[in-house]
Amino acid sequence: MQQAKRKWGNKPPRVKKSPVREWFDSVLFAVVAATLIRFLTFEAYAIPTPSMENSLMVGDYLFVSKLHYGIRTPKTPLQVPLTHQKIWGTELPSYSTAIQLPIYRLPGFTHIKNGDVVVFNYPPPKAGEPAYPTDLKTNFIKRCIGIPGDVIEIRQEQVFINGKLFLTPPRSETTYFVKTNEVLDERFFRKYDIVNDFKSPEGPFINWQPLESVNDATKTPMLVGYRVNMTQAVREKFADFDWVKGIEPMREPVDQVTPGIYGGSAHAWNQDNYGPLTVPKKGVTVPINKHTISVYGPVIQRYEENSGVLITPTGIRINGQPITTYTFKQDYYFMMGDNRHNSEDSRYWGFVPEDHIVGKAVFVWMSIDPVPADIWHKIRWNRLFRVIG
Repeated sequence: MQQAKRKWGNKPPRVKKSPVREWFDSVLFAVVAATLIRFLTFEAYAIPTPSMENSLMVGDYLFVSKLHYGIRTPKTPLQVPLTHQKIWGTELPSYSTAIQLPIYRLPGFTHIKNGDVVVFNYPPPKAGEPAYPTDLKTNFIKRCIGIPGDVIEIRQEQVFINGKLFLTPPRSETTYFVKTNEVLDERFFRKYDIVNDFKSPEGPFINWQPLESVNDATKTPMLVGYRVNMTQAVREKFADFDWVKGIEPMREPVDQVTPGIYGGSAHAWNQDNYGPLTVPKKGVTVPINKHTISVYGPVIQRYEENSGVLITPTGIRINGQPITTYTFKQDYYFMMGDNRHNSEDSRYWGFVPEDHIVGKAVFVWMSIDPVPADIWHKIRWNRLFRVIG
């Protein structure tokens, strides 16, 4: 029997996908789409520490734009999609270093400016962490204080850039010693968003704590002293209370050296009195001597892809050859947290290389109080969709 011929233009019947196949295709499409969006446009982040308070608070969820400064090509292409460092819920690495590519940055809308809030990969080796590739290092968020070529100086906590005063962000915090004749508790401080940190990857942070009780010169009733991190606006509110007997800024004296300060081995610097220090700029040559080695030596060794770097207090050798000058291969930035006395930033670990920049923080889309006073205050409604500035 002769087989009937299919009419011209007729299509074979479409094979219906099984529910499992449809589910798999949907998940695959969602993962690919989310990965592309995360890589090409915006990525969501959460604030885990109070180092940017009160501009950004613990529990803020924000979007970071990759488009503003330009998309950074991946150094480590072999990664499990939508992961960072480890596979969800495990200690297993989510990547392979079998392939490592050079990092490039596509053109962006703008360049990093003084005052921008920037997400970046924490540059130096972090204690207790593996030696992650550049694009998989821990993400940090700080305010950019200095751009390439800027001269940074901090005098009595005031920041100067190229000799000009850099305006303190209006919601930034600093530390005051508050004298009162009232005993204050956590409920009081919570009214002003002053809450002690519950956990912090950067270390212990204390936004308020009672200090030793103090007596005035006349031996009248005892005054209670509190160390409080607060904004200027909250300080002004405190000053209006008749039971507040004094509010004094807690700053380190000029001649005191802060342990662990970046560059402090050759300079008498501390967190409130720092610099002057020039931020490295691509193509700029600096002399190598005992004064510059402490601030530029780690840069030359860690981020410039030089091999065989040997640093001593008096000199630097690259592949056995002593150098008297050095020309930087990329741009660098100086970052600081808005919570000036509760921030691990460039004052402690140095400059951020350009290839460590992730993107610009643009706005907070959700804010959840990690230690709410009650269930009704779990969400900070006044912070939703707040533009970051």
